Amino acid sequence: MRLTDFKVLTFDCYGTLIDWESGILAALRPLLKLRGGEVEDNEVLELYARYESAIEADEPTLNYRKVLAKACEGLALDLVEPVTEAEAARFGNSVPDWPAFADSAAALAYLKQHYKLVILSNIDRASFAESNKKLGVTFDAICTAEDIGSYKPDKRNFDFALKVVKEKLGFEPKDILHTAQSLFHDHQMAKQIGLATNWIDRRMGKSGSGATAPVEGVTTDFHFPSMAAFVEAHRKE
Repeated sequence: MRLTDFKVLTFDCYGTLIDWESGILAALRPLLKLRGGEVEDNEVLELYARYESAIEADEPTLNYRKVLAKACEGLALDLVEPVTEAEAARFGNSVPDWPAFADSAAALAYLKQHYKLVILSNIDRASFAESNKKLGVTFDAICTAEDIGSYKPDKRNFDFALKVVKEKLGFEPKDILHTAQSLFHDHQMAKQIGLATNWIDRRMGKSGSGATAPVEGVTTDFHFPSMAAFVEAHRKE
């Protein structure tokens, strides 16, 4: 299997292209500090992951900004003391402030020359539109949780993306390489339904699971520490 075998890249965004862990911590630290909370970053991120995945499973049609707000309320209560509704809402609206990884825009510009690019993200449309400005590329299709009515790793999200790729772009599952950071949200289901997978392992060398719920026993077809490394491998092919 080679990177050049594929015609379409379906992308996760947050954690893969947008540095959501830095964004989450930057938005949460002031709230925790105000309450005297001295909490390790990994503890914050891993608690966030538990709340986020539970909320998304329980309330699959809830707008992602409200998912963030509810996760903020839960983790703050666990770590220090309650936040106000307004503070939780500010965290829910923080996605436009989350930075892109330094290599994302250049990598996407290169990959756009060789593939159709499709977003499959656990996000709302308005928040993604702001993030997309940092990525500097026009995606050929955008599939959000708000469009679908569920959150990854739900199979419905992948079925929706496959339908869009076929009906809008004219490609089959065999033409797709699903490219993502999260084993939990993305790779486990992508492999179950037979997609080829490309792991952008942004946490390579770091301890803990970060803002993504841990999962065991998931294999991927390709594995790179960054989008830049992915691009370099494609160039060599």
